[in-house]
Amino acid sequence: MSERIRTTRSDTLLASVGGRGVLCGIYDEDAADTYHDLMRDSDGTSEAQEFATLIRPASGPVLELAAGTGRVTFPLLELGFEVTALELSTAMIATFRELLENATVDVRKRCTVVQGDMTAFALDERFERVVVSSGSINVLDAADRPGLYASVREHLAPGGRFLLGVAVAEAVKPGQGERQQELPGLSGRRYVLHAALLPSEEIHEITIYPAEETADPFVVCTNRIRLLKAEQVVRELEEAGFDMVTRTPFASAGQSSPDVLLLEAKVSGA
Repeated sequence: MSERIRTTRSDTLLASVGGRGVLCGIYDEDAADTYHDLMRDSDGTSEAQEFATLIRPASGPVLELAAGTGRVTFPLLELGFEVTALELSTAMIATFRELLENATVDVRKRCTVVQGDMTAFALDERFERVVVSSGSINVLDAADRPGLYASVREHLAPGGRFLLGVAVAEAVKPGQGERQQELPGLSGRRYVLHAALLPSEEIHEITIYPAEETADPFVVCTNRIRLLKAEQVVRELEEAGFDMVTRTPFASAGQSSPDVLLLEAKVSGA
């Protein structure tokens, strides 16, 4: 279960709805319905295609970390790759397996789902490509990211590559430290996403809750997104024993300009 973070917005909301209120991390079991409703239609095809340009067709299984419900995994499978998908959340894995059951036999055969923490995992296999999609590293703090880098190094085959998507941090202008917007769910329900910048911590606090004030239960989901600059991640990779190979900016689905930087790294000396 992820940490149940209290935000200023969540405290206000929970106080206003009384016993109907449920506080949970966005990846918790209690948040599963909200997450599935908002994320099930999220398209990772463009990101998968960018990863595919750096994966040799005959390179063997790809290891994807923090796979979630398969936003990038399924497009990679559709492109013909074999994927081992590692995910920590039990709720995410349950949805992933449900989607996998509805896929073709060929896709199911090429996908292995593993429960594990991307900062500390041990698999009896090495991979020529280890992939982390954009945004996933942003949930890790400075104490956890070295564990990710070390685990990846241990699981790269000789000559292998680590492919890491880093969301481009937007410059926050005066007066833009707090914002909110309504989001539609596939079910027809509507939600409010509230984001508040904590400049001293370089963190966005995220609070998602029903737009309908009478919802029962009134599920308030929270998360913390670290604002990481690509150069910071590059520096951390180099300190962890990696050499940069390529840096590729690209625009994710729905974006008109590049918002993700794809970093390709190899183990130093390999």
